[in-house]
Amino acid sequence: METLRKRIFYKATHRGMHETDKIIGGFAVQELKNLSEVLLYDFDKLLDVPDVDLLNWILGRDRVPRSFDNRIFQLIIAFKESL
Repeated sequence: METLRKRIFYKATHRGMHETDKIIGGFAVQELKNLSEVLLYDFDKLLDVPDVDLLNWILGRDRVPRSFDNRIFQLIIAFKESL
């Protein structure tokens, strides 16, 4: 699990867009150590989504596909609301 956490941390903090670095990277810094194995795998899958799509979902500009509208996504939304 430690290797997975390291990979997710890197992917979350090196997104390419300042906005997603702040939201996704900030979430990873704060919550990665607390995530269950299931949430880690869901987060890893979410991080494969292009920044533009991910940011539009997070900001509510576009509808989140069902396959990504899960617990990890809701935790990220809650984190964004706390910024």
